[in-house]
Amino acid sequence: MKGKRRRHSTRRRHSTTLVVAFALIAGLGATVPATADTPYPFRDPTLPTSKRVDDLLGRLTLDEKISLLHQYEPAIPRLGIQSFRTGTEALHGVAWLGKATVFPQAIGLASTWDPALMRQVGSAVGDEARGFQQQRPDGWGLNLWAPVVNLLRDPRWGRNEEGYSEDPELTGALSTAYGEGLTGGDPNHLKTAPTLKHYLAYNNEVDRATTSSDLRPRVEKEYDEAAFKPAIEADAATGVMTSYNLVNGRPATVNPDLNDVVRKWTDQSLLNVTDAFAPGNLVTPQQYYPTITEGDAAALKAGIDSFTDNSADPGPTTTAINSALQQGLLKSSDIDTAVSHILSVRVRLGEFDPGGGKYGSIDASVIDSPAHQQLARRAAAEGTVLLKNNGALPLRSSGSGSAKNVAVVGPLADTLYTDWYSGTLPYAVTPAKGIASKLGTGVTTSEGVDRIALRDTATGKYVTAGTGDTGAPLQETTNTPTTAAQFDAFDWGSGIVTLRSAANGKYVGYNWSNFVNDQTQPNGWYVQQQFKLEQQDDGTYLLKYAGYETAESWWSSPVYLGPTDANGTLGLVTKDQAAHYAKDVVRSGVADAVAAVKGKDSAVVVIGSMPSINGREAHDRTDMALAPTQEALVKAVHAANPKTVVVVENSYPTTLGALQKEVPALLWTSHAGQETGNALADILYGDTNPSGRLTQTWYQSESDLPSILDYDIIKSARTYQYFQGTPLYPFGYGLSYTTFRYGTLKPVAGGYEVPVTNTGTRAGDEVVQLYTHQRTSRDKEPLKQLKAFQRVSLKPGETKTVRLKIQQKDLAHWDVTRSKWAVESGTYDVMAGASSADIRARTTWRVHGETIPPRNLSRTTRAENFDDYSGIHLVDESKASGTAVGAAADGAWLKFADTQLGAGATKFTARVAGTGAGTIEVRLGSATGRLVGTVHTAATPSSYDYETVTVDLAGGAAKGRGDVYLVLSDGLRISAFALR
Repeated sequence: MKGKRRRHSTRRRHSTTLVVAFALIAGLGATVPATADTPYPFRDPTLPTSKRVDDLLGRLTLDEKISLLHQYEPAIPRLGIQSFRTGTEALHGVAWLGKATVFPQAIGLASTWDPALMRQVGSAVGDEARGFQQQRPDGWGLNLWAPVVNLLRDPRWGRNEEGYSEDPELTGALSTAYGEGLTGGDPNHLKTAPTLKHYLAYNNEVDRATTSSDLRPRVEKEYDEAAFKPAIEADAATGVMTSYNLVNGRPATVNPDLNDVVRKWTDQSLLNVTDAFAPGNLVTPQQYYPTITEGDAAALKAGIDSFTDNSADPGPTTTAINSALQQGLLKSSDIDTAVSHILSVRVRLGEFDPGGGKYGSIDASVIDSPAHQQLARRAAAEGTVLLKNNGALPLRSSGSGSAKNVAVVGPLADTLYTDWYSGTLPYAVTPAKGIASKLGTGVTTSEGVDRIALRDTATGKYVTAGTGDTGAPLQETTNTPTTAAQFDAFDWGSGIVTLRSAANGKYVGYNWSNFVNDQTQPNGWYVQQQFKLEQQDDGTYLLKYAGYETAESWWSSPVYLGPTDANGTLGLVTKDQAAHYAKDVVRSGVADAVAAVKGKDSAVVVIGSMPSINGREAHDRTDMALAPTQEALVKAVHAANPKTVVVVENSYPTTLGALQKEVPALLWTSHAGQETGNALADILYGDTNPSGRLTQTWYQSESDLPSILDYDIIKSARTYQYFQGTPLYPFGYGLSYTTFRYGTLKPVAGGYEVPVTNTGTRAGDEVVQLYTHQRTSRDKEPLKQLKAFQRVSLKPGETKTVRLKIQQKDLAHWDVTRSKWAVESGTYDVMAGASSADIRARTTWRVHGETIPPRNLSRTTRAENFDDYSGIHLVDESKASGTAVGAAADGAWLKFADTQLGAGATKFTARVAGTGAGTIEVRLGSATGRLVGTVHTAATPSSYDYETVTVDLAGGAAKGRGDVYLVLSDGLRISAFALR
């Protein structure tokens, strides 16, 4: 069995010691009321989980059960049960609970391509989550919302930093390893209970609660589901969180796959949760159900167990569930099913065991321990990717040609930024500090940003900020540009700047009333520290507030800055009332950086993104390029010092343009946490050989990508699997300070092996990647598809034989003609290499599988199982289940390839719906091919009321073997059809 469940004796022990233990300890080492001194079976750790759950479930009243369905589960004093909360964030460390080890962002962890390291990091994060258990700070819980396994299909996704890869094989392997670390590896005794986010096909923020991700069956099975299945199947996760979006027209919150698909991947009970406020979205803005009662009932029946809604107030949820019971929308057995899933996880967490169970003794001493600090440093180094090196790296810290006299410049040279789901940094080793520590001496620094003063051209007065630590509201108060009137203007691209006061080093932000310099970095849900300096025809500038709450409907509203009282206090005004400012450059950032790097042994330029600004939750990126002033800074520094190394520190692929051609060395790192600077220094000076690899395709430009809302990677040729253009950097890419030679790729039992030799002078790690390609198929197949990978550490001159596991079943793809997995007979290319574009060894595999037979459309065929299409979208057949096809325009068509019509089909039958009359044309060969029948459809009462329509086909025309096309009129829905 997948869960490897242990069989325990059902005999209860009644020793006095055990009774006392149960009386004193109930869950996570906390003292409980005397009412818990009875040794109930649910507190007996020798019993199987199922028996303990059944016992506790039987002791709860209906009201108590319903109370457990909300994120904030209350205590039940009469049974000595403490409160429980789902949802501690833990993507790359424990977040929002105070200082804890901050590991690299998820995209940075994934760039290690190192499951063993991921498992260690997961274990450390799990330990630290447990470390808070004695104090139980507000927001703490052992149900962790991590990892994010949504595939990074589009690099413009605002939450790119939270995911792992564009590839399901890599994502599955890494998420499984991280999850195993979080759980402790024993599904019956959980260290923590990780929840995979976000099911399903969630990769855009624009209108995320109302957009629908269209998933044809092949994309759903081969791509999106494939990322979630491995961790659930391996019992490395205890449930999934549903996403905000709709899938094929149905909100993910009520996706029947939760029960029908996800729960079938394991024999363990899963605790499935909604995303925050998603239940309420079913009513507004999704307008899928008229009331929260109907919505919550539908979610529970679909497979949701815990509702994350109305923050800490469970009232609306419990009221809705009670109402659903009274209306007959739910049965008490539905409540029992969901509550049993919740209790199963709580039992396995050791909550009801003496001492809190296997992990109940872990305390706060593990948080940011020296071992975890070293692990964070290692992870940050392993996740750094060397993109280019024309001999400039590694730098030398001593001896002839050393780079000890170095300048570290750029807007990220001496700061570390955290993201929305980051923990609080216990300390911060910036790039400049890390390099200085490595060299044992100081380094010259410059942020390379302009220091400006803003003078109101109408009054002649400068904008000034507060000089104290807490700042003060911005005012126009002085006729001279004093320090209080000076601001460092950081350019983050797309016209967005942040203003940091020179008076106190704090960023200016809006507090819903004033603009105050009181923030250590841009932050918060609305990121109210964003501005735009809009140059006017007369050379003056308007200062526009650009915080994230300024939705499009605001742009004609007062979002500009100007004096609003007699004291010159700045506030929001309309554009025609906005102050016109002269922008005085007190200090040129470029000139300052150039002065810093001149005459130095080397220049390190650290550029990149601000995680709260350049794409994040609720906001996709619209620009994939570097900020213009950052690119100009690099060019100027390189001109002043040819020995320039560029570090790009951000959370996503970037279109680097001409920059990557000009500079001699280029590194990428994520926002890599507290040890960023030490890790970069280790890489730059060669103490660690870079071994990170890209987990996404880096495109040349946005023009290489279709709409962010197009989820069909097969038809739109997305990701390395289908993209036919030339990327800036390919999937799997990354350089080393040494070189590797691959030998002959040979088949062995259970896979393939290839000898790999370190042919350079430095020890290093190679990430050996195994890809396959199916030469011929009934269906469009990937150009390449990752099937296995392995890191290997090699000393200079050393050879190791790398074994990569793959079985014939791993070659299967989803056969839409029969709705099953199929391995086709034929020749498959098997390729081993250093990236998807750098293949070093290859062979062929002659596979004896099956031949997919011609379609038999005389059987009822689901319309969604087409082979190709135009002008359609996938829709919900009913609110509860099923997918249909909807025409988005007249002339929309579906292709059903390689159909055997035999001696001839004489009748076309279809299930259709639509609020208007329409037609379906049956054509052969193409969408404009021979017309053999037209069926006219009448309006149905609603888009969910399907009717059967039929038409006789032209005598003898629909016969033989070929492609059948259905051409639909706008607004028509078709769920199934047959040609008989």
